[in-house]
Amino acid sequence: MNPTPYLVFEGTCREALETYAQVMGGEVEMMMTADQMPEGAPPEGKENWILHGAVQFDEGLLMASDNIFGEAWPMAGCSVHMAFPSVERGREVFAVMAEGGEVQMDYQATFWTPGFGTLRDRFGVNWMISTSQPFP
Repeated sequence: MNPTPYLVFEGTCREALETYAQVMGGEVEMMMTADQMPEGAPPEGKENWILHGAVQFDEGLLMASDNIFGEAWPMAGCSVHMAFPSVERGREVFAVMAEGGEVQMDYQATFWTPGFGTLRDRFGVNWMISTSQPFP
């Protein structure tokens, strides 16, 4: 079994998933809007909000939706971790993901990896960006 993160946004799900796919090299595999629900109508003004979306990465899946019915709450103490094949690629992704967000720990060498950093992106999602590159 592979755990799959499921993120919830307040109307920015489409932009967030498209950004993640572009920046991290994934592919948007699904983007269903609220007005495509088989039964019932979405709340007014939320017809184009995402009911369910997914981005496929090499060996992982990231799913998400917008908080269409107001039943979800923000998660505290949770981050999505992504490890990139090189320190340089991790640094590139970290820099782009930090734009408009908040860096909590700069991307840097640590005692366990040659590249690691944490941030909250402009969509409010916490990320841990690292590398799978071993120490030299």
